Amino acid sequence: MKYSFVTGQLILRELKRKYSRSRLGILWSVLNPLLSMAVLSLVFSTMFRKSIENYPVYYVTGLILWNFFTGSTNAAMSALADNRTLLLQTSFPRAVFPVSRVLAALVNLIYSLAAYGVILAVFAIRPTWRMVLFLPIVALLGLFSMGVGFFLSILYAYFGDVRHLYGVVLTLWMYLSALFYPVTLLPPAMQAIVGENPVYCYIAAARDCMMYGQVPSAGLWVRMALWAAVIFAAGSLCFFRNQSRIIQRL
Repeated sequence: MKYSFVTGQLILRELKRKYSRSRLGILWSVLNPLLSMAVLSLVFSTMFRKSIENYPVYYVTGLILWNFFTGSTNAAMSALADNRTLLLQTSFPRAVFPVSRVLAALVNLIYSLAAYGVILAVFAIRPTWRMVLFLPIVALLGLFSMGVGFFLSILYAYFGDVRHLYGVVLTLWMYLSALFYPVTLLPPAMQAIVGENPVYCYIAAARDCMMYGQVPSAGLWVRMALWAAVIFAAGSLCFFRNQSRIIQRL
């Protein structure tokens, strides 16, 4: 890849920036899911005990994917604005900036898998070959996140208030992603809405292969692939059509 070195340096810079004022540094990527699991399990495990077996695993499986999605898209949103000087002084593709932010979030996800592995072991989740399917699920979510990040980076260059609006959207999106509750408790109409939520599709598929030792259904794979392909293509098209005009807006 022609710009792989530049991308790698941007990823390293992003990781250093994120943890620059933290004594524990990247260790927080491991501690965060453990601490979140402890808090949510304390609050909800009794409530959902009859509906969800191994509730902490259920929650953390969704949490690490949700953190990857929100972390990558929030970081990609300001990628162009944060690198205005480099955009003016260099000639390499502008897409490198949001892409490097998404890849940096992927590195954080990889670190958090250390904590996830501990949780799986503590709750005696037996390893199966189906767990390998977690990798293509993350890859598809990465493409979906990159497409959303491309959209947001262009919108943020024109409208700075997008950051605040997106925060509100993410709050609603989180509650529609069934991170900490079972979808079966919802009315049928709400179950249908949550079922069409793209992020929930990735979370449900991950739970199938990691918790239950099942291959996600063909319908779920189709939805995940379609969401990833359509959003990535649309986001890329939006980005490359507008990238030459955003310098004036930054």
